[in-house]
Amino acid sequence: MKNLLVLTTAVVFLGGCGLSQNETENSPHRTMKSANQDSSREERVEEKPIAEEQPSRETAAEEEAAANPKFRMKDDFSLESIENPAEKAVLLTIDDAPDKNALAMAQTLQNLNARAIFFVNGHFIDRPEEAEVLKKIHDMGFSIGNHTYHHKGLKDLPEEEQRKEIVELNDRIEEITGERPKFFRAPFGVNTSYSKQIAAEEKMLVMNWTYGYDWEREYQSREALADIMINTPLLRNGANLLLHDRKWTSEALGDIVKGLKGKGYTVVDPKLIETP
Repeated sequence: MKNLLVLTTAVVFLGGCGLSQNETENSPHRTMKSANQDSSREERVEEKPIAEEQPSRETAAEEEAAANPKFRMKDDFSLESIENPAEKAVLLTIDDAPDKNALAMAQTLQNLNARAIFFVNGHFIDRPEEAEVLKKIHDMGFSIGNHTYHHKGLKDLPEEEQRKEIVELNDRIEEITGERPKFFRAPFGVNTSYSKQIAAEEKMLVMNWTYGYDWEREYQSREALADIMINTPLLRNGANLLLHDRKWTSEALGDIVKGLKGKGYTVVDPKLIETP
């Protein structure tokens, strides 16, 4: 009779900035009788040790960044390097995602070794194919922020509805990506005291922006938008740039990143920002 070795391995997956690891539950050593030998003779089956799966380099880097953030957000929603406040850096944020252009925008940023926060609306991730787009963006290493489920003005909603708009979206994002958002941006940048309370409960950093232009008609072309985003007098150290999931913004994004870098600015990885 062949000896049976039963191994029970429980695999726990925590997405994004969380930890990926194997937790092994070893069965106790068992003593089994051989069918072809005297019953007084016993054969011990020794289990081989199971090597624990090591965290990936990407996961380890994310854990290190969370434990030792490099940037903090100031009261005006701009960023500041913790170790070197004079460092030239900007943050890119993309609202109303993932609509028709978010995945292409993520690919453009990845090709340029730049990061951004994609602020998500729930009505863009209701269908399976939409959820798959969000998962792809997350799996490419981008941070996902909460922009409420239906993009309704929060000051016009009762508290119960405000909570649903925020928490139900966090639940949906976690269902898709395995990670709850760490950043919150209210529709139109208008918060209420209650929305700030919910964000605190959800351990999200409330974030608005320094400047943005892509909703204004005169900047709805690649050339015009890239020019104003790079050359506006509002560009400064720590600026928090607002973009949207729009065709013209997607077309201009590469030029914007190259222009910012050409002026000596680093594009901040949101995973390096201090959060609650």
